[in-house]
Amino acid sequence: MSALTVMGLVAGVMFGVGAIAALVRIIRGPTMLDRALATDVLLAIAMCGLAAEMAINRHTDTLVVLLVLALFAIVGSIAIARFIGKEDRS
Repeated sequence: MSALTVMGLVAGVMFGVGAIAALVRIIRGPTMLDRALATDVLLAIAMCGLAAEMAINRHTDTLVVLLVLALFAIVGSIAIARFIGKEDRS
């Protein structure tokens, strides 16, 4: 087994553990902000996983998917922040 394969497996396990923790927070989160933050973390983990796969396999085929995920993360965070901001003023 090459060092690159071992590093890929270790990274995959760490991303998997982080994703499971984020999913638990999405399900059990007591507030809307906890769930929103966990969703952002889950999107960040997915983006890091795609970037690691691109680096290991030395290609840029999934770069567009990475950019779209980043766009969804930003737009989602802004929308939730605006929604929570209006809710707090009431």
